[in-house]
Amino acid sequence: MFTVLQIFQVFTIAWLLLFLGDFLSTFCYHIPEHVFGKLHLQTHHAGKKTFHHYAVLLPDVKVLLDGFLGALPYLLVAIILWHHSPLGVIGGLLLGQLHVWWRHTTALGWRTSQSAQFLCHLLGITTPEQHWVHHQKVTHAFGDIFTCFDPPAKVWFRYLRWLRLCGRSLLITPVR
Repeated sequence: MFTVLQIFQVFTIAWLLLFLGDFLSTFCYHIPEHVFGKLHLQTHHAGKKTFHHYAVLLPDVKVLLDGFLGALPYLLVAIILWHHSPLGVIGGLLLGQLHVWWRHTTALGWRTSQSAQFLCHLLGITTPEQHWVHHQKVTHAFGDIFTCFDPPAKVWFRYLRWLRLCGRSLLITPVR
């Protein structure tokens, strides 16, 4: 039987894994990929395809690679937290995967109930409707699991875009 302390530890580790994984995935992969890369934009924001078409129905290698690269920060955090609570890590990874599936249900025509939307708003959890906004407007609704990452992510996005533009101008400007 589990003690209250052990149950608390499992939930804490699961939450830490999701929070730190979402932070790292958002700021170290997702936003840099939006600014400097093409893989994420091709697999998640292509104009002529619906998300349902290319991520749910087709086993596309690019989609799988993008999914793995987005999940890699969660896996690295899982390795670090494993010795604190293997059960918490497994629970966190399962909850993360369930959230990935759930946040893409908008493409299937499903709608989140008002009570679930209210609860998610209180907890700062991204709903499928919020995530769909990101698929439609690539500079909005960052943070795959937690909505609190959206404001700083927008700042990070603008800064990285500025760096990319500065880098281009340095490459284009002839040196005298």
